[in-house]
Amino acid sequence: MPDFPATPIEHLSVSRLIIGSNWFAGFSHTSQARDRFIRDTMTAERIADVLEVFFNAGVNTFCGISTNFPHMDDAIKDAEDRTGRRCIRIATPHLDLSSAPDAMSNAARTLDAHAAIGADFCMPHQATTDALIDRVNRRITGMDKYLAMVRERGMIPGLSTHMPEAILYADETGLDVATYIQIYNAIGFLMQVEVDWVHRVIWKAKKPVMTIKPLAAGRLMPIAGLGFAWGTLRDQDMVTIGTLTPDEAAEVIELSLALLERRMPEFDLQRTRSKKSIDPDALKSAMAQTI
Repeated sequence: MPDFPATPIEHLSVSRLIIGSNWFAGFSHTSQARDRFIRDTMTAERIADVLEVFFNAGVNTFCGISTNFPHMDDAIKDAEDRTGRRCIRIATPHLDLSSAPDAMSNAARTLDAHAAIGADFCMPHQATTDALIDRVNRRITGMDKYLAMVRERGMIPGLSTHMPEAILYADETGLDVATYIQIYNAIGFLMQVEVDWVHRVIWKAKKPVMTIKPLAAGRLMPIAGLGFAWGTLRDQDMVTIGTLTPDEAAEVIELSLALLERRMPEFDLQRTRSKKSIDPDALKSAMAQTI
């Protein structure tokens, strides 16, 4: 099987399907109980099992490496060793924006720490980016100095945002960014304006856009969420998705490829008694029993 389609961002070839980290870190957007289940379940070994499936398919990019979750870094290295594939790492750190005298020093230490764990991209988290957005003057106040610090540490700068204004203002003011992270899903989950407006912003963006939460944190079935994403994005844009198991990873990869190639996915559907009358395999079995 050929590698998953990729898009160039500066000197790197980034897979258009990106591995999300929320389902590894315990951020379900559902409940504390679900968060605890994820944290208790997803050990470094189990995460590596999932990553191995993605890496073998050429899905080579991981979004969300963090100094707060060293077990994920261990899992990435384990999966790299298993597959002989190098993972492109995206960090989305939260920077100290306070008025404290040592705020810039704190931000520098945060960037140093993420460079030390091998981040290829450093894209200040939404909590940082969106806090600096100035709608009156159409700019992201002070972001240029943080992006310069990212460059100084050998990482590729970008912005992670929930506000579509961030993409517009960064493009308008010529901020040194190579890509954006933007929420995008068919039901508008966690999006600040209607889906069609965000769609328009993405299509007009001067840089490739990494979209996140395509399944609205489990509120959409994969074929609905991924069908919308792959069907409405540009060829240079990406879709980030989290999975809990190797089987889920394999299904997401096959479904994404099938959608991009406009063919029927090649994996089994879930079966319940209510679907027996439309299940050809169940029908064949019933007919065989009557002979």
